[in-house]
Amino acid sequence: MLQIGNIQLPDFPLLLAPMEDVSDPPFRVVCKANGADLVFTEFISSEGLIRDAIRCRRKLDIFDEERPTGIQLFGGDEERLAMAAKIVDVTQPELLDINFGCPVKGIVAQGAGAGVLRDVDLMVRLTEACVKSTNLPVTVKTRLGWDDNTKNIEEVAERLQDVGIKALTIHGRTRCQLYKGEADWSLIAKIKNNPRIHIPIFGNGDINSPQKALEYKDRYGVDGIMIGRAVIGYPWLFREIRHYLQTGELLPAPTVVERVEVCKHQLRKSVQWKGPIAGIYSMRGHYLRYLKGLPGVKEFRTQLMTLTEPEAIMAVLDDILVRYEGFVMERTPIEMVNYHENCPL
Repeated sequence: MLQIGNIQLPDFPLLLAPMEDVSDPPFRVVCKANGADLVFTEFISSEGLIRDAIRCRRKLDIFDEERPTGIQLFGGDEERLAMAAKIVDVTQPELLDINFGCPVKGIVAQGAGAGVLRDVDLMVRLTEACVKSTNLPVTVKTRLGWDDNTKNIEEVAERLQDVGIKALTIHGRTRCQLYKGEADWSLIAKIKNNPRIHIPIFGNGDINSPQKALEYKDRYGVDGIMIGRAVIGYPWLFREIRHYLQTGELLPAPTVVERVEVCKHQLRKSVQWKGPIAGIYSMRGHYLRYLKGLPGVKEFRTQLMTLTEPEAIMAVLDDILVRYEGFVMERTPIEMVNYHENCPL
């Protein structure tokens, strides 16, 4: 077993990455049901949380069936981040994670997210302030550095461990890469092999198949992997990876019934959490991905994107089951969602 504070996880845990507008409670529930060992919330602004912004407060919600769950904060001010950590402490997640990796311009401009990569001393102070302000285990998610000339992750890992973090997740790109190019895990492996490092090190970036998960596990020796873009619309990747690691066999692609049932489950949870209007609206970005590969599904997709009553949407999903009864889904490579594709540097 692997341990983060008092949290016990299986050997080589599979983590759901925090993704804005994706990793909400309904999506986390379906990922947990399909094999994720630890899930994280969308990132939450420390400033918004302190100001009692409704949207930020809502992000603290956790369903029991998704636990263990980590709440992720971002911010660039020590006092404000520490205050936000105290608020998170009261909500009783399993851990608190600090975002030092988000490359979005609006976040970086606040001196938060990946913007902190340019000031390691500030990163250490922010982390220490959180550690001292909460009883929760504190973890960090970050990147290799700001750009190719400032890959400071080795110094960062040691110093953050020294101030008390319990695990570190590293995305194998710099901030300036955004999500372009190939993630470089060689520095992640170097940190894992550093004799000074004793906390769990998780790798993140480009894992989109069971075969690649095993390859990276063996090649880089990390303690576990965090998966983000590849499971948007395909939460079954978690169970497929776990099965492949244990048996060396690939599971068949999820059936039409499985895809529709996950749609229904997430829709019910979304309506339960946000109400019928916002809950239905937030699901519209998921249908296309869940139903990808079904020939002639456009007419159904159009209905799913326009209907406003949960019962009517459920009826369309039932119609899909009837239309595609007996249809065998083929396994196709998972295409990485171009997350933040319009994000300017």
